[in-house]
Amino acid sequence: MLDANRLRVLVEVARAGSITAAAERLSFTPPALSQQLAKLERELGCVLLERGRNGVRLTEAGRVLLDHGERVLGELRDAERAVRATLGQHPPTLALGAFASAGKTLLPGALAAFRHAHPHVRLALSDVEPPDGYGPVTSGDLDLLITHRYPGTELPPAPGLHREPLLTDPLLLVLPATHPAAHRPRLTLADLADEEWICGAPGIHNRIALDTAAQQAGVDVTVAYETRDYEVTLALIRAGVGIGLVPATILRSHPEKGWKARRLHGTDLARQIFVVHRPRLHDPVPAMVATLREAARTALD
Repeated sequence: MLDANRLRVLVEVARAGSITAAAERLSFTPPALSQQLAKLERELGCVLLERGRNGVRLTEAGRVLLDHGERVLGELRDAERAVRATLGQHPPTLALGAFASAGKTLLPGALAAFRHAHPHVRLALSDVEPPDGYGPVTSGDLDLLITHRYPGTELPPAPGLHREPLLTDPLLLVLPATHPAAHRPRLTLADLADEEWICGAPGIHNRIALDTAAQQAGVDVTVAYETRDYEVTLALIRAGVGIGLVPATILRSHPEKGWKARRLHGTDLARQIFVVHRPRLHDPVPAMVATLREAARTALD
């Protein structure tokens, strides 16, 4: 039978991308961690990791074992939690992972409401940018994940997990208040083909959404200023140096001063926000899911 501690080592190395980084997270020395991995490979009779200058990469066998290992660790955590709850040991804990802009908009009110209703629960929050986070939910390192999908991107597979839509967050066109088109009754991407856009770098979710919409409209767009930070995007728009697409939840928390938000005609651009958790819920996860649903219901009011 495989050793659960060695499975944990494999999972941490896969997440960290290197033996040195995983050793630091686990308070091991790198040689000790390498020995644990070598023992695991001997037990299975196969190579699990390919080592290179830039870190490690899982082999096909390693990827298969990682999927199973995360589920095994999740079951072990559930078992320990159930026994400790029976014995009345330790206050309940709840670990959430969320992307940065959800941490600025959706979560503050939700966490405050939850803590008011459940003051005995210990909360932990981690920054997790999509598409990451599914493995830690499977292994029980995270109880809940708040993640998103932008137009033109695919959701990662989520075997053994429950993924529930929370909110459709429109992506609005934002222009400087002094822009000649700011008060036109209707704007399309074709009307803005000569504009300088502010958006993420190639491969970033909001850049993929803009490029996908432009391709569907049959126009080319010029991204002159690359940033994934919506706070920076709005500051640049206020300064009059470009235009951009910004989620409505972000705009709701900023007074409309120096910019104008519009819907793009002929498109239905929005990011989808989801909550992800394991199917078998333990307290206090259901209460937090209910709190998040209520926060999402009022997020665009």
